Amino acid sequence: MAQHFLLSAGSRTLSLRSIYKAGEDAAYQTFCEMRWPETDGEAVCPCCGFDEAYKITTRRKFKCKACHHQFSVTSGTIFASRKMDFVDLLAAICIIVNASKGVSMVQLSRDLDCQYKTAFVLAHKLREAMAMEVHTGEVLEGHVEIDGAYFGGHIRPENAKADRKDRRLKEHQTGKRRVVIVMRERAGRTLPTVAMNEGEGVALAQENVSRTATMSADEASHWDMLHAGWNVDRVNHSEIYSDHGKHTNMAESFFSRLRRMVEGQHHHVSPQYLHQYANHAAWLEDNRRTDNGTLAQIVVSNAMGAPVSRNWKGYWQRAA
Repeated sequence: MAQHFLLSAGSRTLSLRSIYKAGEDAAYQTFCEMRWPETDGEAVCPCCGFDEAYKITTRRKFKCKACHHQFSVTSGTIFASRKMDFVDLLAAICIIVNASKGVSMVQLSRDLDCQYKTAFVLAHKLREAMAMEVHTGEVLEGHVEIDGAYFGGHIRPENAKADRKDRRLKEHQTGKRRVVIVMRERAGRTLPTVAMNEGEGVALAQENVSRTATMSADEASHWDMLHAGWNVDRVNHSEIYSDHGKHTNMAESFFSRLRRMVEGQHHHVSPQYLHQYANHAAWLEDNRRTDNGTLAQIVVSNAMGAPVSRNWKGYWQRAA
């Protein structure tokens, strides 16, 4: 019997011990190399693009020799105005990519010895970096599975049976329930979107799935409209899970990971940020056969290439 990749030594190429053993200078150099790979980590001015700068070693900053602009390795990235040490940032990335079904922010704050607020915002910034690989703007090709699953909106029943209401009725809903619609190539990318109802997936498919692709869907009636544009395999889940190769198992695999992430780790996810957890789960699904050292490099590279987060920079100051 072949050994599963995640159980092999090849999947473990980075550890917290190696990060902290290498120290702050090595972590800082890693961020420089990911920010400026074309110059092997040598600073490039973000204002004028000049590739020569003075090093202000006392503050880990640079001063451009052309325009005299001062900047750091995280200037203009999602880590702009960061206060954590680089070794702690790299450790946080290692912890998050190692958690195949996510990690709670309480646990992350304890591991890093920081406030819960710091861990919460940092994790969401990293999810924004992951989303750069999930939402690339490219249409899905080949055979694509589409499905939806509802999250949130739990209504706690009354204590006394006589006081309980039918929670299935619209007037008794909280308005916080959302559906995650996923379109997943059987041999490629996973593309999740958060919507109010599953029927919106038809319009999403028209925007994101190639007309030369084939599709699989379940027996829900709103997927009938897909037949107007694609050759669609349908499977009736009330009778059978897989019918001679007709299935949505890849989409269900994504939902399995996302549910374990939401219910098992985070316990509660605001509908306002459900899309970020869906992107996180999609990124983990698409990179499940990649070693953790490469995963950490991908996240750092994406974070260094991402602009300042408009949603999360100064989040607690706005939310206070």
